Amino acid sequence: MLTLLSPAKTLDFDTPPVTDQHSTPDYLDDSAELIDVLRKYSPDDIAGLMKLSPKLAELNVQRYSDWQLPFPDEQAKAAVLAFKGDVYTGLDADSMSKQDLDYAQGHLRILSGLYGLLRPLDLILPYRLEMGTRLDNDRGKDLYAFWGDKITDALNELTRESGITTIVNLASNEYFKSVRKKQLEAELITPVFKDEKNGKYKIISFYAKKARGLMAAYQITERIEDAQALKDFDVAGYRFSEEESSDTEWVFKRAEKDIPNA
Repeated sequence: MLTLLSPAKTLDFDTPPVTDQHSTPDYLDDSAELIDVLRKYSPDDIAGLMKLSPKLAELNVQRYSDWQLPFPDEQAKAAVLAFKGDVYTGLDADSMSKQDLDYAQGHLRILSGLYGLLRPLDLILPYRLEMGTRLDNDRGKDLYAFWGDKITDALNELTRESGITTIVNLASNEYFKSVRKKQLEAELITPVFKDEKNGKYKIISFYAKKARGLMAAYQITERIEDAQALKDFDVAGYRFSEEESSDTEWVFKRAEKDIPNA
């Protein structure tokens, strides 16, 4: 089983990594091509393109300027340890053992606007480039056109080589649109997390993001190979809802009494 996650806007390159294990992203030539495009933009251009404050736009223009190959050792960090935010709070990779991280290398992938498809321990430099950004490039009008079939082809190659038969989509809609799902050779399952509020169950973004990370961590630390076993996921009060689920969309619900500080 292979799990897909989105990256995070929030980054932490200051905290020392819990492991010196690392790998190299597969598509650095493509990343360098995107960096060349981004270096042509002024801070005002970046602010408008990405809807950033002037301060964040300046920061990211500097990041594009500083980006280089090979990565300076002291500036790069494994992706799963560099990304923060709600999903990665749930994942809590910093608390994982070496064995957990080794397992994650073969069973977790992170979709990225700049790097395409990342293994957890692939080194990255600080960046901001969301997959939905309408960045004109030589391959098309946006990043979906830029990455084309590459991400899908990589997923198919991985599933063929590893014998993985199921992909669990825990990425956001924005990022999963970079995958040509009809071309996937593996079975696709998308978990959906709903929380009770005022007697009704709905998707609440903050909780759903953290739940995606919790499920990814559950799959890794429990070494779950059979997707059906994910239906036993009962972390943080979530329970599988058979009646609301379909073959490809699995709904997990949490009662209001089980929500922290609800």
